[in-house]
Amino acid sequence: MPIRLLSSEVSSQIAAGEVVERPASVVKELTENALDAGAKNISIAIADAGRALIEVADDGHGIAADELELAAARHATSKLVQSDDLFHISTLGFRGEALASIGSVSNMTITSRVSSAKEGARLKVDGGISGKVEKVGAPVGTVLRVENLFYNVPARLKFLKTDVTERRAIDALVTRYALAYPNVRFKVTDGKQSTLQTAGDGDRRAILAALYGVDVAKQMLEVMAQEEGLSLTGFISPTSLTRSNRKEITFFVNGRWVQEFSLTTALLQAYHTLLMVGRYPLTALFLEIAPEDVDVNVHPTKAEVRFRSQDRIFSFVQRSSRKALLAYTPVASVSPQLWGGARPASTERREIGIDWTMAGEASNEVQGTSYEGQVTSNEVPSSSSFLVTNYSASHPSETFAPVPLLRLIGQIGSTYIVAEGPDGLYLIDQHAAHERVLFEKLMAQHDKKSIPSQALLSPEVVTLPPQSAKMLTSQLPFLNRFGFEVEEFGTNTFQVRAMPVLFAGGDPSSALRALVEDFEENEAPLQAEVEAKLAARVCKRLAVKGGQTLTTEEQRALLNDLEACNSPRTCPHGRPTMVHLSVDALERQFGRKGPR
Repeated sequence: MPIRLLSSEVSSQIAAGEVVERPASVVKELTENALDAGAKNISIAIADAGRALIEVADDGHGIAADELELAAARHATSKLVQSDDLFHISTLGFRGEALASIGSVSNMTITSRVSSAKEGARLKVDGGISGKVEKVGAPVGTVLRVENLFYNVPARLKFLKTDVTERRAIDALVTRYALAYPNVRFKVTDGKQSTLQTAGDGDRRAILAALYGVDVAKQMLEVMAQEEGLSLTGFISPTSLTRSNRKEITFFVNGRWVQEFSLTTALLQAYHTLLMVGRYPLTALFLEIAPEDVDVNVHPTKAEVRFRSQDRIFSFVQRSSRKALLAYTPVASVSPQLWGGARPASTERREIGIDWTMAGEASNEVQGTSYEGQVTSNEVPSSSSFLVTNYSASHPSETFAPVPLLRLIGQIGSTYIVAEGPDGLYLIDQHAAHERVLFEKLMAQHDKKSIPSQALLSPEVVTLPPQSAKMLTSQLPFLNRFGFEVEEFGTNTFQVRAMPVLFAGGDPSSALRALVEDFEENEAPLQAEVEAKLAARVCKRLAVKGGQTLTTEEQRALLNDLEACNSPRTCPHGRPTMVHLSVDALERQFGRKGPR
């Protein structure tokens, strides 16, 4: 094919594809423009998840009438003049592409007025074609209205995700900017419903309370660190408050939200040895650095940056975060009981918040002597001949094999239960085992459509971030079918009135958060098997935890319940509940059968 110049329409749409990926991209560009204009109030309205309407109104400096048409042209900006300015950027926008790109794939209307003008001006741009500037009455500031996004690029429209996912992306974006700019009042409305509103009084912890609830906001640890030319402020979560993914790790560099791998790695290094594998902190950190020491012009959406002194920045973030963690986190104390000390004799059953009984089901309790106390063992080399039974995907036929009747021996480290079977020793992970027990009992009740529910003496009020609140709203029918009684109780707030009897004594807010915090963007919440997924999440959150000391009666009850399960070898998420040390392997270890 011959080489030819692309038409301005096609080139504009290609350029728009780099800047405008989804409705949240439009909200980001317009919000940053409003912040650059010095706005103190930013109001964002969306309809149809941003496909039909995105309107961003601000009270910033505004755009003069004679510059309005130029503002919608490509490569037109007031934020830099020459190439050297690229290395001293102090504004969020600088390329002059945003409005032109948005206008080329939508019906865009700009209404603006500067303080020195008596009246405002309006410009309409349809698919990249600008109309005439009209004089209109308007307050000081700018209202930018984007309608029918991607109407002339149907392929891009077809690749957008569900309404729930696109709305969550918008809410997640705005909540981050609300934290980064606490002196700006943000308001987000979806139709007639307000999903986010901040006071703009400069109090970041108050914004955290509005987004995550008062309890979470109180737990967050403040970071305040300064070094020559560097400043780091914000909040990080204690080790007791974590998420299953990195979505809640937020970094701003000079007021710009970035997704920089090196910063995230530095933060996680600060938590090294303090968090369980697969758990991540909830973070909002704001790094200030000299503009000439950071290059923001390395990514089409300006989501990545490059630092002149990468190692220095990494070390500063890591040290500052670690210092805050150690300052607020008490040193863990170890009970002497874990080292073989005498344990107080007690036959009294303690309440641990979970119903351990399996009423109506056959008891498999093994008769014989049980030993209350700690079991100790020497460290075994990795080359040992222990037969460790791992019921993974490679052994599908064994996954559902029953376990033999087990005789309780004791508990190790308040995490593992030791039991004897006819063919050797069994080590049971109490958390994974209890997950399996709860899951099977809950699903059995669900299949019979007879999940008993228990009303709470005092309803529990739970506040969630806007994006999580939308997710939970869509899952309320499923919750009701599982014995929960949950209703909306204000903006992004829910009230738990009842829980399944099986979880009596459990934390209602933990159950609710378990349904939304682990949700992945590519996961469809309304597809097949969703009820099993939701049940597994709730059971995981409400199961007894590792590190929790259980009485002899509780240990034996858990063993009995596990023996009664259909799939006792794994938890609902596929993790092994137990490992098996065969008698034959033990005899080989002790030399009773000669060398291997």
